[in-house]
Amino acid sequence: MNKVGFTGTRVNITKEQTKAFKKLIKSFNMIEFHHGDCVGWDAEAHKTIKKMKLPHHVEIVIHPPHYNGYRAYCKGHLVLPTKPYLDRNKDIVDQSDMLIACPAGKEKLSSGTWSTVRYARKKDKPVYIILPNGKVKKENV
Repeated sequence: MNKVGFTGTRVNITKEQTKAFKKLIKSFNMIEFHHGDCVGWDAEAHKTIKKMKLPHHVEIVIHPPHYNGYRAYCKGHLVLPTKPYLDRNKDIVDQSDMLIACPAGKEKLSSGTWSTVRYARKKDKPVYIILPNGKVKKENV
């Protein structure tokens, strides 16, 4: 049973990423889904997980940011206290067995999504990066 962490862009959600995300989620024996409660992909992934007919119950754990400007206010099974972005991103990785990332594009230093991916790499966690074209790049798998 897996605890899956998620990070994604606030902009440019593509149909190809959404399709690949659903397919990937179905392939995991997931018991928990952790996300950062931001508008964009966090909220989209949250809605998708809730709508999917998965074989067993999945607990949704929300790691909200301190700054409310981009917060999605999703309703989960557990909503943790707010934290600064980088701290809560590390918590998502630390409390998960693997990470799924849906970035807006190529890796860049100023991206919170990519910062979370780099932290997961450093922690040797399996990382599944779903690119905007729907291609899934697997690391540490």
